[in-house]
Amino acid sequence: MVSPSSIAGTDSGIVRERPFQLLLLVNVLPPLGTALLSPVLGSLVEPLGASTANIGLMMSAFTAPSIAVIPIAGVISDRYGRRPVLLFGLVWFGLTGTAIAFVSTFGAALALRALQGIGFAALTPIIITSLGDLYTGTKEATAQGFRFTGSGLSQTVFPLAAGVLVGMAWQYPFLLYAVAFPIAAVVYVHLEEPLDEAGDEEAEAGDEGGESSDGRIEAGDEEAEASDEGSATGVRDQIGDMRALVAHRRAWTMVVARGSANVAWFGFLTYNSILVVDVLGYTPAEAGALAALASLTYALAATQAGRIAEVFDDRLYPLLALNLSMGTGLGLAFLARSLAVAAVGVALMGVGFGLVLSIYRSVITTLPPPDLRGGLVSLGEGSGRAAATATPVVMGVAVALATRPLGFEAAVRAVGAGAGVVGAGVGIVCLLLMSASPPIRMEG
Repeated sequence: MVSPSSIAGTDSGIVRERPFQLLLLVNVLPPLGTALLSPVLGSLVEPLGASTANIGLMMSAFTAPSIAVIPIAGVISDRYGRRPVLLFGLVWFGLTGTAIAFVSTFGAALALRALQGIGFAALTPIIITSLGDLYTGTKEATAQGFRFTGSGLSQTVFPLAAGVLVGMAWQYPFLLYAVAFPIAAVVYVHLEEPLDEAGDEEAEAGDEGGESSDGRIEAGDEEAEASDEGSATGVRDQIGDMRALVAHRRAWTMVVARGSANVAWFGFLTYNSILVVDVLGYTPAEAGALAALASLTYALAATQAGRIAEVFDDRLYPLLALNLSMGTGLGLAFLARSLAVAAVGVALMGVGFGLVLSIYRSVITTLPPPDLRGGLVSLGEGSGRAAATATPVVMGVAVALATRPLGFEAAVRAVGAGAGVVGAGVGIVCLLLMSASPPIRMEG
């Protein structure tokens, strides 16, 4: 019999811990903000009165608000706790997403998507931060990997369902967002404040001592001092500390690298339906299957994040290789002449994307002191949202400009492959800069 530890490493026992299970349940929702639409975007053009050129705004409208809201949500969660922010995010995400099924114009759908993006800002960054509160070292890397695996499984099942439901009526896929409401009820009843539980673990680590504390004893003292100072100085000083933190090259390069991976992923999600249906000549259901394959491969790959952390003391080299896999895979998918070859490229992209983001997030949570962790994680996720917002718009403009000299099919292929080059290339440059940077030292 195959045990979880033989697949995901020695820290896989966290899947039996209730706080982790509840955070994993919350994590079902945010990936659906974009993945649910990937196979159905083309089917929304006619009923909403949109066009092939602007339908990608359904992605950008969702991601744009979170660029500004994510850092705010991070600061609020650092001061008032993770749990209330998560509960707000769940209810708001589900309410605004489900409401799209009841509108009939493109403008109204875009407005609701923008409001739904605010809910996202209160979910994924806070889940990632909560895992950083609860776990350290390779255990934290394993937790981030499992979280991303959960995202991949969610994005495997729901897009398949959306591809079927859209054949019945264009509104039906949006009703899937209503799953947020029972999840919110479970979280309200059972989830305790992650910051409080992290404090209990740090106290136990102090009693036990040893290397497993991973610096949390001193970090716990610093966090208590920071809390006392925060009561006196308020949010303004905390924002000032965040600016000082991000001024360090080691911090801003990771924030930018985190965003660059989304160029490849959102380039695929936005143009998946157009590539499969309009370029390769298949159906929306097969576009849903390709989106599900991408999510499944990154879900499976992400389970190995903890193991990679155990094997490699320096994560630079695996991250460089994984960026290459992600970029090469996307290029192959867009240049493919058949669905089978595109599937191979999507699988390569999924493996790279799943591991890159899991490890990036694990690295980011270790960079700042605990009282700034939520803020830096939120900046990293905000960078991802900025890339996710700009990518569909920039790709749409590039396809429109390239169509006249190249033709529509060649333009889509060239721009899609270019997204892979940009996504992987920026990540590689940032990683090399980070590796040559001194450690972060905060004054005071």
